[in-house]
Amino acid sequence: MADEPLVLGIETSCDETGVGIVRGTTLLADAIASSVDEHARFGGVVPEVASRAHLEAMVPTIERALKDAGVTARDLDGIAVTAGPGLAGALLVGVSAAKAYAYALDKPLYGVNHLASHICVDQLEHGPLPEPTMALLVSGGHSSLLLAPDITNDVRPMGATIDDAAGEAFDKIARVLNLGFPGGPVIDRLAKEGDPTAIAFPRGLSGPRDPAYDFSFSGLKTAVARWIEAKRNAGEDVPVRDVAASFQEAVVDVLTRKAVRACKDEGVDHLMIGGGVAANSRLRALAEERCERAGIRLRVPRPKLCTDNGAMVAALGAEMVARNRPASDWELSADSSLPVTEPHVPGNHNGHVHDHDHVHEISKDNLYS
Repeated sequence: MADEPLVLGIETSCDETGVGIVRGTTLLADAIASSVDEHARFGGVVPEVASRAHLEAMVPTIERALKDAGVTARDLDGIAVTAGPGLAGALLVGVSAAKAYAYALDKPLYGVNHLASHICVDQLEHGPLPEPTMALLVSGGHSSLLLAPDITNDVRPMGATIDDAAGEAFDKIARVLNLGFPGGPVIDRLAKEGDPTAIAFPRGLSGPRDPAYDFSFSGLKTAVARWIEAKRNAGEDVPVRDVAASFQEAVVDVLTRKAVRACKDEGVDHLMIGGGVAANSRLRALAEERCERAGIRLRVPRPKLCTDNGAMVAALGAEMVARNRPASDWELSADSSLPVTEPHVPGNHNGHVHDHDHVHEISKDNLYS
């Protein structure tokens, strides 16, 4: 194991300050500082609040991760950071921190893609990814079907949401039901006590002429909100548990059906599910049921690795090092709309972190002691 790359990963695409450390495909530390409570009173993530929280949490979280891993910063073989997609201001905090540490330590810097990281994190749970990998990524900002022949340089979009992402729909319905933020965990919990067949909510883009792998949850969200409004206008009690269960079933039904179809169409005998919504218990159960019937192997990381975290960034960074992918250069910047077809942002210096002509000459010993 000593010859496997030791990489620190920084994730700041939204409201989680995540710092992970991996050696090869072995997780050594996964430190997270969340600002979710600061956003709860607004009913959603406030970008400026998230950015300021990242600034405050960055150094303490990195120090905690190093301590948990039992390594020093100088032991690292590289620094990986989410370069996009995500909230621009939040990403900038992470990229700036990664640059500072990489420069101070004279280590290679790897700007990686948030979505590709969500796929790669499964290596920490179930070992090396099959090639190609079919991945269903579902979160507050993304609902995507991706085919990855090589997670470090070849990720192909099969389908994506054309409006609301799955996690976004969960948050909006929770708000309509006055359940607070974030909505996913509480809806999942209440749905276990409800009837998923109680209300026939629509399944978006599921017709024979609709795009085979794209998703749409806006119509479902509207249908649920109108159903609730009609009940309230009639002076009737809203059966919250049945609404939660029926809504959740409509979402996971479409997600799993299209994912299994993509696997069959592409001849891929396994499916990886990642992203925050992958922590949903019903999504996991239905995916397992349908994959088993179709002869498809299901890979889903444990819930903590599904939500945004630094471990996933470190995992992809370690894979970049192991496969000798070019490092990023000092011109690396945050890209809020970085396409998934770019798993990482390579530099123009052939991976040599020493080329820093445009960086002010400062003492590394003073910058990091």
